[in-house]
Amino acid sequence: MNRNTVIDLKNIYKRFYVGTPNELEILHGIDLTVNRGEFVSIVGASGSGKSTLMNIIGALDRPSLGSYTLNGTDICSAKDGELSHIRNREIGFVFQTYNLIPRNSALKNVELPMMYARMGSRSRKKRAAELLEMVGMKERMKHTPDELSGGQKQRVAIARALANEPSIILADEPTGALDSSTGRMIMDLFHKLHREKGITIILITHSNELAEKTERVLTLMDGRIISERRGSAYAERQYSPCTQ
Repeated sequence: MNRNTVIDLKNIYKRFYVGTPNELEILHGIDLTVNRGEFVSIVGASGSGKSTLMNIIGALDRPSLGSYTLNGTDICSAKDGELSHIRNREIGFVFQTYNLIPRNSALKNVELPMMYARMGSRSRKKRAAELLEMVGMKERMKHTPDELSGGQKQRVAIARALANEPSIILADEPTGALDSSTGRMIMDLFHKLHREKGITIILITHSNELAEKTERVLTLMDGRIISERRGSAYAERQYSPCTQ
């Protein structure tokens, strides 16, 4: 495997109700490689298998067949404790529904992954504050989720996803619960993080418009990747003065 490869999925199948009359196969032989620093989108309609594929990429579920290597670790043979560690340290999750703890402040929500990683109190508070400032939430870090707008909640969720400096950000329909204007602001933030920090991002979306603005666009239909193309961000990176 290329040393620059973060994610390597080979011939991935996912089946439910295995061995029963109503056995259901959702993914049919998925191959996917993502290199460090890429911004990749996986686009597909409802029922295409996006959520199932996201759960496998995020080590939330295991494939029925095939192999998955994340940063050199064989995910298929890893024990539950190791997978828990990988989810905490290697993957930053951003969900459509934010998944913030209601009674915790924005600062405390961002601290949580670092607490699980056993980082000291002073260090995690300092980093959480820095991350919230980076996503434009410095003035709201003491507010609880019910005191924040949808876009502000998602900014907190992005800061939390970055807490343990993960190898990848896995964003599942991150603008799905937002109006179009706020959604564009959130996508602008992802592009800024990718451009300035070189963060590897995988965007799961039903929106071709959002997908088109990433570097690489994979289209999923009926559990298969049916096409792959370069998005507009690829051209922008190729012709940026910074990459000459």
